[in-house]
Amino acid sequence: MTLELQPITLKEAYFFIDQHHRHHKAPVGAKFAIGVNDGQKVVGVIVIGRPVSRHLDDTWTAEVSRCCTDGTRHAPSKLYAAAWRATRAMGYKRLVTYTLETEPGTSLKAAGWKLIGQAGGGSWSRTERPRIDHYPTGQKLLWERMV
Repeated sequence: MTLELQPITLKEAYFFIDQHHRHHKAPVGAKFAIGVNDGQKVVGVIVIGRPVSRHLDDTWTAEVSRCCTDGTRHAPSKLYAAAWRATRAMGYKRLVTYTLETEPGTSLKAAGWKLIGQAGGGSWSRTERPRIDHYPTGQKLLWERMV
């Protein structure tokens, strides 16, 4: 089976994420998305936007906010590599993403990403702004591609 990259709208990518992601819904906003197909159907999507952390939002850094596949082998690494090529072509100098500490990051390593280290985690809920946690709150790991 040959995997092929394809353009995909944010609306289509969000729908795919809502159907297939293990622990997240589609992100609230993004700049663009990329799809990958197996010749018959979409088997994965990746969504790129501004960094969530205000400390990383320097106009030169973008963030992969979701990478989601239906389990097709090699689809995640193909998407991560394509995301870097696309953001680099747009002039970005750095692309970051986060994984749960319990995830091995195999696809990121295969696509040439570097593990930077631990990067927070925990609940978004605060005394002055209580929230209900719908997503995993464990330790996160920060990954990057840089020029």
